[in-house]
Amino acid sequence: MPNMETENSSVSRAEELKALANEAFRAKKYSQAIDLYSQAIELNSQNAVYYANRAFAHTKLEEYGSAIQDASKAIEIDPRYPKGYYRRGAAYLAMGKFKEALKDFQQVKKLSPNDPDAAQKVKECEKAVKKLKFEEAIAVPESERHSVADSIDYQSIGMSPSSSFVSTQAAILAATATVVVAVVVMVWPAVATTVAGMVVAVLMILGAYWWGSCSGSDVFTKSRKLELEVEPQYSGARIEGDVITLDFVKKMMDDFKNQKCLHKRYAFQIVLQTREMLRALPSLVDIDIPDGKHFTVCGDVHGQFYDLLNIFELNGLPSEENPYLFNGDFVDRGSFSVEVILTLFAFKCMCPSAIYLSRGNHESKSMNKIYGFEGEVRSKLSETFVELFAEVFCCLPLAHVLNQKVFVVHGGLFSVDGVKLSDIKTIDRFCEPPEEGLMCELLWSDPQPLPGRGPSKRGVGLSFGADVTKRFLQDNSLDLVVRSHEVKDEGYEIEHDGKLITVFSAPNYCDQMGNKGAFIRFEAPTLKPNVVTFAAVPHPDVKPMAYANNFLRMFQ
Repeated sequence: MPNMETENSSVSRAEELKALANEAFRAKKYSQAIDLYSQAIELNSQNAVYYANRAFAHTKLEEYGSAIQDASKAIEIDPRYPKGYYRRGAAYLAMGKFKEALKDFQQVKKLSPNDPDAAQKVKECEKAVKKLKFEEAIAVPESERHSVADSIDYQSIGMSPSSSFVSTQAAILAATATVVVAVVVMVWPAVATTVAGMVVAVLMILGAYWWGSCSGSDVFTKSRKLELEVEPQYSGARIEGDVITLDFVKKMMDDFKNQKCLHKRYAFQIVLQTREMLRALPSLVDIDIPDGKHFTVCGDVHGQFYDLLNIFELNGLPSEENPYLFNGDFVDRGSFSVEVILTLFAFKCMCPSAIYLSRGNHESKSMNKIYGFEGEVRSKLSETFVELFAEVFCCLPLAHVLNQKVFVVHGGLFSVDGVKLSDIKTIDRFCEPPEEGLMCELLWSDPQPLPGRGPSKRGVGLSFGADVTKRFLQDNSLDLVVRSHEVKDEGYEIEHDGKLITVFSAPNYCDQMGNKGAFIRFEAPTLKPNVVTFAAVPHPDVKPMAYANNFLRMFQ
């Protein structure tokens, strides 16, 4: 009898904790909600709802690996519980695993055949899987791909015969051919069919020539001229010649602030010049900060352009005397990612030592396709820029070291001990991030409170403890690890006995997290970190994820 009372008491307390966790979730205190759901699970580990709810909270924190684990446990406890499949499907979807997501949503539909929401999810997933299969079918092998950057000569734009010249020639010849055919039909009807066939063949050749000049085929890429002449009525920022000046960057930022666009001709110049600079850098960049000088490290910005402007307002514009390192995840989620990336790239072109850029896990095709940057680029610039940015992101360095003391990386450390800085320098980074190995771990890993190593809560990379951080620093004669990659309530968090700092520079992330943003100022020679926090500023009424794929927006 006492055992039954104790059991009933545990179940009742677990329900109370679940109610408190639900309140925390509604207040957007997702970490607190996870802790409360965990306490409920300790008291009643056979309630599928607790696991499914905790999975949802993990999803909100982008901890998709943990969400999948919890949702799978909910399904194990109750195979007929639709929300278990729903939560797991949503997590798979966020990771770009469309085929796995489709299986789960099909199961939701099977268990809840009259649920219109489930039917819609299945429909959207089926579209995504079909599109994925189509892209795989038409994909060009890596060995046969050609750089889109090599096909663009921005210096000739608007100054010499462009692709329109080819199409004009084709139009003139087509018109002439039409007249010839008409005359032949009237004068020599007997040979009209033969002549018409020859004309059609000529027109097909001309069409192929024109299409090749527009689409960047091998024959024509080198002489390809984009029809992007700067119109006389264009009133936006202009680059005079090859040099990008501070005046231009200020004018461009002001135009962006007022939701005006930069002309594509200048956008090409900024991106292509940045590409050349980044290609020449090693995968691990050493930065020297002279005594008496300072250096600022910023974390994720995620397309929050107006918060980026606020950083510059608080801390000054990038310059040789006021240098910055932006530590990855410049784009995605926020709907002003084009403005962010062009601003950062323009400062890099203006003064390479004024700003350093490190690759994050969102500087990749797979993330950009899901989380909005690809759609935003297509909307604000063009399809060509989608390919171009993907190429340039592959040129971004993977990590930086400040004065041989501070290691700065987007994600974290490694699944094995003994990794040296020289190993990072030799990584061939000119590719899409792999799903394992040093490059993957640099971009994706996270610290954990427990010692040792554990599975990644994201489903990619790993979690590493204070002992792993300590050994890495000792092996490489370093003092501190600075990384980003995670939302923090105060914009930063100091962990691992003070040897690791997370900095995140996107306040009120996605307009819903309520967090502060932060950046770190280091003063040489001590390089003692001075953390500055700041709140979000207003921005135009364009919601985060406005350019993301439809199926992902359904879960926001």
